[in-house]
Formats: sequence, structure tokens, C-alpha cells
Amino acid sequence: MAAAPQESEVGARSLDGRVVLVAGAHGGLGGAAAVACASAGATVVLLGRKVPKLKRLYDAVAAAGPEPAIYPLDLEGAAPDDYVRLAGTVQAEFGRLDGVLHCAAEFPGLTPLAQTDPAAFARAIHVNLTARWWLTQACLPLLSQARDASVVFVVDDPGRVGGAYWGGYGIAQHGLEALLGMLHAELHNGPVRVAGLRPGPMRTHLRSRAYVDEHDRRARDAADYAPACVTLLSGAGAVHRGEVWSPAP
Repeated sequence: MAAAPQESEVGARSLDGRVVLVAGAHGGLGGAAAVACASAGATVVLLGRKVPKLKRLYDAVAAAGPEPAIYPLDLEGAAPDDYVRLAGTVQAEFGRLDGVLHCAAEFPGLTPLAQTDPAAFARAIHVNLTARWWLTQACLPLLSQARDASVVFVVDDPGRVGGAYWGGYGIAQHGLEALLGMLHAELHNGPVRVAGLRPGPMRTHLRSRAYVDEHDRRARDAADYAPACVTLLSGAGAVHRGEVWSPAP
């Protein structure tokens, strides 16, 4: 595995002039990453389905850096054409797109497969895998116009979520790693980099659905992994091209 970039390589303003789209922006890691990206100089497009939470996040992101934009979208119900319109709106408003960070996730809780509601299973597969690809596919033409662009998928530990009871969420995580590898193989000679980020255990709403111990000492604040998101979206992330990076918090 390639060595992690040094702090001097990343720099405090490593995303100056870049436009970054954060999907699942009002989640734990998504919100922390959005603020960190703004602090690093990026104009952040906040994508999510909960408008009140996006508006609250807007203020924090605006205080940290360039004025962000809000784009409400429900990944569960959005069709491919909705993502194409999103990409068109970003191009019309900003004229560029330099990065997409996929933080949106759907996890209904631990359930035996035999007892899983079919609709819940399909929803988990769609939000965690299909919708991520539809968004990426729609943004690729605009990303390809940048000199250096990146697509970052936040992925879970396959060894953990491949076990019993993780359902559609666990299956989708394995699919994400396959998607990442395939997309990297197809884009490795172009300007768009693809990488994965596998953070350690975080204190998030998603984790609370699987682990009820409030005092889980292994779990860290999501903000501890926000700098890694900035690294992968910046030029310094090139050392992790095609990899799934598991940074130390």
C-alpha cells in the first residue's frame, strides 16, 4: 500500500478553487467532511434528502469556507434522469466539478435474511450501491473536464458486514468494492481518480442501529476521519488511486 501523504503535501487550502459534491451531506461523516472540505477551500454542493438538516449544515459550511449550495434529492426515489439534471445544474452554476464524495448510506438494522422485508432489502441495495453508481455515471462527463478529479466511495469493512444479519447493506458493500475496482480499471489513464475510504468505527446513527453500547471505546467521532476525505479529494489523494484506504484517525 502506498504511503499516506504528509501534512505538508495536503496543505490547509488543498481544495482551493475546487467544487466538491458530498452525497449524504447531513449524515455524521458527510457533514464533518463537508465542513472540512470548505475549510480546505472547496465550494461544496450539499446533497441529501432532509432539507432542514441541510440548511443547518449550510451555515456551518459557509462559516468554514466558500458559500456552499444545497441540492435536495432522495436517493431512494431518484431516477437516472434526476442525476443527469443534478450534473447539469452543477455545470450551469459552477462550470466545473472536481470531486464526488459518497457518504449516503441506508441500513435498517441487523435482521436475518430469511426475515428481511423485500422492500427494505431492495432499498438497501439501491441506496448503497445502485444510486451511488447512477450519481457517479451522471457526473463523469463533467468530472472528466477537470485536470484532476476524484470519486471517493466510503465503504464498510467487508469482513464485518459480510457476516450474519447485515442483509442488503452488507451485500451492497461487497458490490461497492467490485464497482470501485472495475471503475478504476476503466479510468486509470484519465483525469478522474477513483478511491475508497474505509474509516474505523464511528459514532454515527448507522452504527447505533447495529451496536447499542453507548460507551464503545473503539468508536471515534466522524470528524476524526474528515481530513482523510479532504486528502482523497485533493491532489494528494493520487497516491491512493484505485485503493481502499483505511487511515488512522
